[in-house]
Amino acid sequence: MNILLNGVGRIGKSILRIANSSNSLNITTINELNTNIENIAYSINYDSTYGRFEDRFSVVDDTIVNSTSKIKILNYQSLFDIDFKTHNIDIVIDASGSITDTEELKKLDLNYIFLTHPNKNADANIVLGVNEKEIDLESCKIISTSSCNATALLPVLKCIDDNYTIDYGDITTVHPLLNHQKTLDGGCIGSHDRDVHCNFEFGRSAVQNIIPSQTTTIEACSYILSHINSENISSSSLRVPTATVGAINITMSVQKECSKDEVISLLDAYQENQEFDIIYNNTQALVSSDFVAERYTSIIDHRFTEVKKNKMIKLVVWYDNEWGYASKVVDIVGLINK
Repeated sequence: MNILLNGVGRIGKSILRIANSSNSLNITTINELNTNIENIAYSINYDSTYGRFEDRFSVVDDTIVNSTSKIKILNYQSLFDIDFKTHNIDIVIDASGSITDTEELKKLDLNYIFLTHPNKNADANIVLGVNEKEIDLESCKIISTSSCNATALLPVLKCIDDNYTIDYGDITTVHPLLNHQKTLDGGCIGSHDRDVHCNFEFGRSAVQNIIPSQTTTIEACSYILSHINSENISSSSLRVPTATVGAINITMSVQKECSKDEVISLLDAYQENQEFDIIYNNTQALVSSDFVAERYTSIIDHRFTEVKKNKMIKLVVWYDNEWGYASKVVDIVGLINK
Protein backbone atom coordinates (compact mmCIF):
# COMPACT_ATOMS: atom_id res chain seq x y z
CA MET A 1 0.00 0.00 0.00
CA ASN A 2 1.09 3.59 -0.64
CA ILE A 3 2.26 5.42 2.48
CA LEU A 4 2.34 9.11 3.35
CA LEU A 5 4.90 10.08 6.00
CA ASN A 6 3.67 13.12 7.91
CA GLY A 7 6.73 14.98 9.19
CA VAL A 8 10.44 14.35 8.65
CA GLY A 9 11.84 15.48 11.99
CA ARG A 10 14.12 13.24 14.04
CA ILE A 11 11.81 10.20 14.03
CA GLY A 12 10.32 10.76 10.56
CA LYS A 13 13.75 11.04 8.98
CA SER A 14 14.92 7.81 10.65
CA ILE A 15 11.78 6.00 9.48
CA LEU A 16 12.39 7.19 5.93
CA ARG A 17 16.07 6.20 5.93
CA ILE A 18 15.38 2.74 7.36
CA ALA A 19 12.41 2.04 5.08
CA ASN A 20 14.24 3.31 2.00
CA SER A 21 17.40 1.31 2.69
CA SER A 22 15.47 -1.93 3.21
CA ASN A 23 12.75 -1.36 0.60
CA SER A 24 10.35 -2.50 3.32
CA LEU A 25 7.70 0.22 2.97
CA ASN A 26 6.37 2.03 -0.07
CA ILE A 27 6.62 5.65 1.10
CA THR A 28 5.35 7.61 -1.90
CA THR A 29 4.57 10.96 -0.27
CA ILE A 30 5.87 13.22 2.50
CA ASN A 31 3.85 16.00 4.09
CA GLU A 32 6.15 18.52 5.78
CA LEU A 33 5.62 22.04 7.14
CA ASN A 34 9.06 23.06 5.84
CA THR A 35 8.31 24.50 2.38
CA ASN A 36 11.95 24.46 1.21
CA ILE A 37 12.16 21.20 -0.71
CA GLU A 38 15.93 21.54 -1.20
CA ASN A 39 16.33 21.75 2.56
CA ILE A 40 14.11 18.70 3.07
CA ALA A 41 16.33 16.63 0.76
CA TYR A 42 19.46 18.05 2.41
CA SER A 43 18.26 17.21 5.93
CA ILE A 44 17.53 13.61 4.89
CA ASN A 45 20.87 13.21 3.11
CA TYR A 46 23.05 14.62 5.90
CA ASP A 47 22.60 14.01 9.62
CA SER A 48 24.93 15.01 12.45
CA THR A 49 24.04 11.91 14.47
CA TYR A 50 23.74 9.14 11.86
CA GLY A 51 25.99 10.53 9.16
CA ARG A 52 25.56 10.75 5.41
CA PHE A 53 22.82 8.78 3.64
CA GLU A 54 24.61 6.92 0.86
CA ASP A 55 21.64 6.72 -1.53
CA ARG A 56 21.18 10.47 -1.50
CA PHE A 57 18.04 12.26 -2.66
CA SER A 58 17.96 15.00 -5.27
CA VAL A 59 15.10 17.36 -6.09
CA VAL A 60 13.06 17.07 -9.29
CA ASP A 61 10.19 19.56 -9.42
CA ASP A 62 7.98 18.78 -6.38
CA THR A 63 9.57 15.40 -5.64
CA ILE A 64 12.74 14.03 -4.06
CA VAL A 65 14.35 11.16 -5.96
CA ASN A 66 17.07 8.59 -5.34
CA SER A 67 17.94 5.23 -6.95
CA THR A 68 14.93 3.43 -5.45
CA SER A 69 12.30 6.05 -4.68
CA LYS A 70 10.40 9.01 -6.05
CA ILE A 71 8.62 10.79 -3.20
CA LYS A 72 6.20 13.65 -3.71
CA ILE A 73 6.49 16.52 -1.20
CA LEU A 74 3.34 18.19 0.14
CA ASN A 75 3.18 21.21 2.48
CA TYR A 76 -0.22 21.03 4.14
CA GLN A 77 -0.70 22.40 7.65
CA SER A 78 -2.92 19.49 8.66
CA LEU A 79 -3.74 15.95 7.58
CA PHE A 80 -7.34 17.10 7.29
CA ASP A 81 -6.36 19.37 4.37
CA ILE A 82 -5.07 16.49 2.21
CA ASP A 83 -7.10 14.71 -0.48
CA PHE A 84 -5.70 11.21 0.01
CA LYS A 85 -7.50 9.71 -2.97
CA THR A 86 -6.02 12.29 -5.32
CA HIS A 87 -2.56 11.42 -4.05
CA ASN A 88 -3.33 7.67 -4.01
CA ILE A 89 -2.52 7.23 -0.30
CA ASP A 90 -3.63 4.17 1.70
CA ILE A 91 -1.69 4.58 4.97
CA VAL A 92 -0.35 7.53 6.98
CA ILE A 93 2.55 7.35 9.40
CA ASP A 94 2.14 10.47 11.52
CA ALA A 95 5.60 11.37 12.80
CA SER A 96 4.71 15.02 13.38
CA GLY A 97 4.37 14.59 17.16
CA SER A 98 1.10 16.54 17.11
CA ILE A 99 -1.75 15.29 19.28
CA THR A 100 -4.93 14.98 17.19
CA ASP A 101 -8.45 13.89 18.07
CA THR A 102 -8.60 10.21 17.16
CA GLU A 103 -12.34 10.39 16.40
CA GLU A 104 -11.61 13.02 13.78
CA LEU A 105 -8.74 10.96 12.37
CA LYS A 106 -11.10 8.01 11.89
CA LYS A 107 -13.09 10.10 9.41
CA LEU A 108 -10.13 10.32 7.02
CA ASP A 109 -10.37 8.13 3.92
CA LEU A 110 -7.46 5.85 4.78
CA ASN A 111 -6.89 2.19 5.66
CA TYR A 112 -4.66 2.87 8.69
CA ILE A 113 -3.08 5.79 10.51
CA PHE A 114 -0.02 5.09 12.65
CA LEU A 115 0.80 7.54 15.45
CA THR A 116 4.43 7.66 16.63
CA HIS A 117 3.42 8.55 20.18
CA PRO A 118 1.29 6.87 22.86
CA ASN A 119 -2.42 7.62 22.64
CA LYS A 120 -4.91 6.04 25.04
CA ASN A 121 -7.76 6.78 22.59
CA ALA A 122 -6.15 4.95 19.67
CA ASP A 123 -7.80 1.73 18.54
CA ALA A 124 -4.60 -0.03 19.57
CA ASN A 125 -1.24 0.77 21.13
CA ILE A 126 1.44 -1.66 19.97
CA VAL A 127 4.87 -2.51 21.33
CA LEU A 128 6.58 -5.13 19.20
CA GLY A 129 7.27 -8.28 21.16
CA VAL A 130 4.38 -7.60 23.54
CA ASN A 131 1.01 -7.45 21.80
CA GLU A 132 1.34 -7.24 18.01
CA LYS A 133 -0.36 -10.64 17.57
CA GLU A 134 -3.43 -9.57 19.53
CA ILE A 135 -4.47 -6.73 17.22
CA ASP A 136 -7.75 -7.07 15.33
CA LEU A 137 -6.96 -5.36 12.04
CA GLU A 138 -10.60 -5.40 10.97
CA SER A 139 -11.57 -3.07 13.82
CA CYS A 140 -8.37 -1.03 14.20
CA LYS A 141 -7.71 2.04 12.08
CA ILE A 142 -5.81 4.36 14.45
CA ILE A 143 -2.74 2.51 15.71
CA SER A 144 -0.18 3.96 18.09
CA THR A 145 3.37 2.62 17.96
CA SER A 146 3.80 3.85 21.56
CA SER A 147 7.03 5.63 22.65
CA CYS A 148 10.74 4.94 22.44
CA ASN A 149 10.93 4.34 26.20
CA ALA A 150 7.95 1.96 26.33
CA THR A 151 9.29 0.14 23.27
CA ALA A 152 12.54 -0.50 25.13
CA LEU A 153 11.03 -1.23 28.55
CA LEU A 154 7.83 -3.21 28.08
CA PRO A 155 9.20 -6.37 26.38
CA VAL A 156 11.60 -6.76 29.31
CA LEU A 157 8.92 -6.15 31.94
CA LYS A 158 6.54 -8.59 30.23
CA CYS A 159 9.22 -11.28 30.07
CA ILE A 160 10.00 -10.89 33.80
CA ASP A 161 6.32 -10.60 34.74
CA ASP A 162 5.28 -13.69 32.76
CA ASN A 163 7.89 -15.77 34.56
CA TYR A 164 8.23 -14.26 38.05
CA THR A 165 5.22 -11.87 38.48
CA ILE A 166 6.16 -8.27 39.26
CA ASP A 167 4.80 -6.90 42.56
CA TYR A 168 6.17 -3.37 42.33
CA GLY A 169 9.21 -1.48 41.14
CA ASP A 170 10.84 1.71 39.94
CA ILE A 171 12.40 2.90 36.70
CA THR A 172 14.65 5.83 35.87
CA THR A 173 15.13 6.72 32.22
CA VAL A 174 18.36 8.45 31.21
CA HIS A 175 17.23 10.24 28.08
CA PRO A 176 19.12 12.25 25.44
CA LEU A 177 18.16 15.85 24.76
CA LEU A 178 15.28 16.65 22.41
CA ASN A 179 14.57 19.44 19.92
CA HIS A 180 12.17 21.32 22.18
CA GLN A 181 14.95 21.96 24.72
CA LYS A 182 17.29 24.95 24.61
CA THR A 183 21.03 25.17 24.08
CA LEU A 184 21.34 28.11 26.54
CA ASP A 185 19.19 29.14 29.48
CA GLY A 186 15.94 30.87 28.54
CA GLY A 187 12.33 31.11 29.58
CA CYS A 188 10.21 28.13 30.53
CA ILE A 189 8.95 25.87 27.76
CA GLY A 190 5.29 25.12 27.17
CA SER A 191 4.02 22.40 24.87
CA HIS A 192 0.40 21.75 23.94
CA ASP A 193 1.36 18.38 22.44
CA ARG A 194 3.03 17.35 25.71
CA ASP A 195 0.32 18.86 27.93
CA VAL A 196 2.88 21.18 29.56
CA HIS A 197 2.00 24.81 30.29
CA CYS A 198 5.40 26.06 31.44
CA ASN A 199 8.24 23.68 32.25
CA PHE A 200 10.97 25.56 34.14
CA GLU A 201 13.65 22.85 33.87
CA PHE A 202 13.40 22.56 30.09
CA GLY A 203 14.09 26.27 29.83
CA ARG A 204 17.59 25.55 31.14
CA SER A 205 20.55 24.71 28.91
CA ALA A 206 20.26 21.15 27.61
CA VAL A 207 23.97 20.98 26.78
CA GLN A 208 25.20 22.13 30.20
CA ASN A 209 22.95 20.19 32.56
CA ILE A 210 21.50 16.87 33.63
CA ILE A 211 17.83 17.85 33.82
CA PRO A 212 15.39 15.87 35.99
CA SER A 213 11.83 15.54 34.73
CA GLN A 214 8.70 13.46 34.84
CA THR A 215 8.19 10.66 32.32
CA THR A 216 5.02 9.17 30.83
CA THR A 217 6.75 5.85 30.11
CA ILE A 218 4.76 3.78 32.61
CA GLU A 219 1.52 5.44 31.52
CA ALA A 220 2.32 4.44 27.93
CA CYS A 221 2.99 0.87 29.10
CA SER A 222 -0.37 0.77 30.89
CA TYR A 223 -2.20 1.39 27.59
CA ILE A 224 -0.90 -2.03 26.50
CA LEU A 225 -0.61 -4.04 29.75
CA SER A 226 -3.03 -2.47 32.21
CA HIS A 227 -1.41 -4.02 35.30
CA ILE A 228 1.91 -2.34 34.45
CA ASN A 229 0.94 1.08 35.76
CA SER A 230 1.92 3.94 38.06
CA GLU A 231 0.18 2.30 41.02
CA ASN A 232 2.89 -0.35 41.24
CA ILE A 233 5.82 1.12 39.29
CA SER A 234 7.19 4.59 40.00
CA SER A 235 9.20 6.47 37.40
CA SER A 236 11.37 9.49 36.73
CA SER A 237 13.66 10.76 34.01
CA LEU A 238 17.03 12.45 33.66
CA ARG A 239 17.73 14.37 30.44
CA VAL A 240 21.43 14.29 29.57
CA PRO A 241 23.52 16.23 27.00
CA THR A 242 23.92 13.46 24.42
CA ALA A 243 22.41 13.28 20.93
CA THR A 244 20.90 9.80 21.06
CA VAL A 245 20.86 6.46 22.97
CA GLY A 246 19.11 6.28 26.31
CA ALA A 247 19.26 3.88 29.24
CA ILE A 248 16.65 2.65 31.70
CA ASN A 249 17.57 1.60 35.23
CA ILE A 250 14.96 -0.96 36.36
CA THR A 251 14.36 -2.29 39.88
CA MET A 252 11.58 -4.83 40.44
CA SER A 253 10.28 -6.84 43.37
CA VAL A 254 8.84 -10.16 42.16
CA GLN A 255 6.66 -12.85 43.74
CA LYS A 256 8.50 -15.95 42.52
CA GLU A 257 12.03 -16.54 43.76
CA CYS A 258 14.82 -16.48 41.20
CA SER A 259 18.57 -16.15 40.87
CA LYS A 260 20.78 -13.95 38.74
CA ASP A 261 21.75 -16.90 36.54
CA GLU A 262 18.11 -17.84 36.03
CA VAL A 263 17.19 -14.29 34.97
CA ILE A 264 20.09 -14.14 32.52
CA SER A 265 19.20 -17.58 31.10
CA LEU A 266 15.58 -16.46 30.67
CA LEU A 267 16.62 -13.37 28.72
CA ASP A 268 19.15 -15.33 26.67
CA ALA A 269 16.37 -17.74 25.66
CA TYR A 270 14.16 -14.79 24.69
CA GLN A 271 16.87 -13.40 22.42
CA GLU A 272 17.46 -16.77 20.78
CA ASN A 273 13.78 -17.41 20.03
CA GLN A 274 12.43 -13.92 19.23
CA GLU A 275 10.90 -13.12 15.86
CA PHE A 276 12.04 -9.49 15.71
CA ASP A 277 15.20 -7.62 16.78
CA ILE A 278 14.06 -6.63 20.28
CA ILE A 279 16.11 -8.02 23.19
CA TYR A 280 19.89 -8.22 22.92
CA ASN A 281 22.01 -9.38 25.86
CA ASN A 282 25.28 -7.49 26.26
CA THR A 283 28.26 -8.30 28.50
CA GLN A 284 30.92 -6.17 26.79
CA ALA A 285 32.36 -2.97 28.29
CA LEU A 286 30.37 -0.65 26.03
CA VAL A 287 29.15 2.95 26.34
CA SER A 288 26.16 4.79 24.86
CA SER A 289 27.79 5.74 21.55
CA ASP A 290 28.38 2.05 20.82
CA PHE A 291 24.62 1.62 20.45
CA VAL A 292 24.01 4.45 17.96
CA ALA A 293 21.87 3.19 15.03
CA GLU A 294 21.24 -0.13 16.81
CA ARG A 295 18.04 -1.88 15.69
CA TYR A 296 17.69 -3.90 18.89
CA THR A 297 15.52 -1.86 21.23
CA SER A 298 16.05 -3.60 24.59
CA ILE A 299 19.79 -4.06 25.00
CA ILE A 300 20.23 -5.55 28.46
CA ASP A 301 23.64 -4.81 29.97
CA HIS A 302 24.28 -7.85 32.15
CA ARG A 303 27.32 -6.26 33.74
CA PHE A 304 24.73 -4.62 35.99
CA THR A 305 22.16 -7.40 36.33
CA GLU A 306 21.57 -8.27 39.98
CA VAL A 307 19.14 -10.33 42.06
CA LYS A 308 18.95 -9.55 45.81
CA LYS A 309 17.34 -11.86 48.36
CA ASN A 310 15.90 -13.93 45.47
CA LYS A 311 13.10 -11.44 44.81
CA MET A 312 14.58 -8.08 43.81
CA ILE A 313 15.76 -7.85 40.20
CA LYS A 314 17.88 -4.99 38.88
CA LEU A 315 18.49 -4.46 35.15
CA VAL A 316 20.00 -1.77 32.91
CA VAL A 317 18.57 -1.47 29.38
CA TRP A 318 20.14 0.56 26.55
CA TYR A 319 18.20 1.74 23.48
CA ASP A 320 18.66 4.16 20.58
CA ASN A 321 15.65 6.38 21.22
CA GLU A 322 15.53 7.53 17.59
CA TRP A 323 16.87 4.84 15.25
CA GLY A 324 15.88 1.84 17.35
CA TYR A 325 12.35 3.15 17.89
CA ALA A 326 11.98 4.11 14.20
CA SER A 327 13.05 0.59 13.19
CA LYS A 328 10.18 -0.83 15.24
CA VAL A 329 7.71 1.60 13.65
CA VAL A 330 8.85 0.31 10.25
CA ASP A 331 8.52 -3.29 11.46
CA ILE A 332 4.99 -2.74 12.83
CA VAL A 333 3.73 -0.92 9.73
CA GLY A 334 5.35 -3.56 7.51
CA LEU A 335 3.82 -6.38 9.54
CA ILE A 336 0.30 -4.94 9.30
CA ASN A 337 0.77 -3.92 5.67
CA LYS A 338 1.76 -7.51 4.90
